[in-house]
Amino acid sequence: MKKVLLAAAVAQLFAGAVSAADLGGAVLRVGSDTTYPPMETIDPATGQVVGFDVDVVNGICERINCKAEFVTTAWDGIFAAIQQGEFDLVASGVTITEERQQSMDFTDPYIIVSQAILQRVEDEGMTIDDIKASGKKLAAQTATTNASLAEELVGRDNVALYDSFVAATVALKNGDVAGVVIDGTSANAYTKEFAGELIVGITGLQSDPLGLVFQKGDERVAAFNEALQMMKDDGSMDVLVAKYWGNN
Repeated sequence: MKKVLLAAAVAQLFAGAVSAADLGGAVLRVGSDTTYPPMETIDPATGQVVGFDVDVVNGICERINCKAEFVTTAWDGIFAAIQQGEFDLVASGVTITEERQQSMDFTDPYIIVSQAILQRVEDEGMTIDDIKASGKKLAAQTATTNASLAEELVGRDNVALYDSFVAATVALKNGDVAGVVIDGTSANAYTKEFAGELIVGITGLQSDPLGLVFQKGDERVAAFNEALQMMKDDGSMDVLVAKYWGNN
């Protein structure tokens, strides 16, 4: 009997260690700019928000007893919205930067992405110097680290900013700009959508860690970090990465 009780106690202790955090079934509003496949986008068949970030947040909630409710919001207002309490967190392919950390809290990084430049197929082989000499601008989404990198590469006067990467990509497709600075993880989604028209022309640019965003001082960050570590340790994160980029 003592052995049985001891085994039960050990099992209970182990279970508590595996999943110590519990958010009590809370429904969390998650702000997301759902125009950035495969990180987050709207499934045209169902109208639901789908993507890598969605699967990551849902995986976290499975482990710490919460439920995610994704809310589409424009990128240019997403940080102000969370600071005003419109969302519990933001999951939108957000790069962790020192500047952003001054006003918001981030989880630990859940993926590292490398930036790249989308180009038209006919411009394959074009270098940064060629872009500078072309008379056309580099495009990016406003208020992103991609836009900051574009400015570093060609200068602010040679950067065209758009409200979304969809708009920037359409401008590229139409020949209005010479390229689009974008995370490599998402660049591949656009090359598939515009196969034969767009390519990932320049790679090997800076790498950025992505994190989930909370209001400053939100105690739930610790619970999310715990669940993220669990997903990394049990291989779940690797499975998700393979799901979205395994064939690239």
